[in-house]
Amino acid sequence: IKAFFDTIPHDLLLKAVRAHTDCRWVLLYVERWLMAPVQREDGCIEPREAGTPQGSVVSPILANLFLHYAFDLWMTRTHPAVPFERYADDVICHCRTQSAAEALRAALAERFATCGLALHPQKTKIVYCADTNRSERYPTVQFDFLGHSFRPRFTAWPNGTYGVSFLPAASPGALKAMRREVRQWGLQNRTDTALEDLARRINPYVRGWINYYSHFYKSALYDSLRRIDFHLRKWARRKFKRFKQKPKGAREWLARIIRTKPGLFAHWPLLHAQQPDTGSRVS
Repeated sequence: IKAFFDTIPHDLLLKAVRAHTDCRWVLLYVERWLMAPVQREDGCIEPREAGTPQGSVVSPILANLFLHYAFDLWMTRTHPAVPFERYADDVICHCRTQSAAEALRAALAERFATCGLALHPQKTKIVYCADTNRSERYPTVQFDFLGHSFRPRFTAWPNGTYGVSFLPAASPGALKAMRREVRQWGLQNRTDTALEDLARRINPYVRGWINYYSHFYKSALYDSLRRIDFHLRKWARRKFKRFKQKPKGAREWLARIIRTKPGLFAHWPLLHAQQPDTGSRVS
């Protein structure tokens, strides 16, 4: 949805709020909060005629409430055979044919127009979910949703054969963000910290990444997780004088730690005990 949080009509949003409460002070504060003027960087005060102030815990709640009526209930009522997923203003609708998808896009554009909203012209796409049984050519065959890239991938099937399935994996943007986070930790500079303390410091983050992104095609994580070991080897070369001019020695030292303490870092069991990655869900 184009500029969703900035374009929600106040009158329709307040109508949705009134459907759930008649408490006068709640309605009063919501209305005042929505219509509070905005101060720009140059000090100019501008009235707010639409949208919700971002950065508050209330804004996502009100936005979800608005889309519950503007989209969720409307889809259930007018397109009951079309499954969909929605996270905030990012939505996926599953249509069986291209003509059905085009008709739904046109209907959504009309629906959102009546609600004071508009589809994003570049981000609203019809995607062909290609696989072994659906091999027609189409310009768009992948999309990103919640940090995952969905696209055709070569995979092993339960019957022992191989083919192409339309599956998710951690998106390039998500992997880039992981590597940026790893760099920002500056592990190689923490030479006053023991290896065990480094593990305790970063394991909650790494464990969260693995738990979220490794359900499908966990091998997509390997390169980003290897960056942690790269920085740990640099840490060892700076911390121990005997490794300063011996990168091979630092690599062998870390390999011994991995063998003797395979669970010290959260990514080691996944990275150094790799199983064949078939792309299927981890049970």
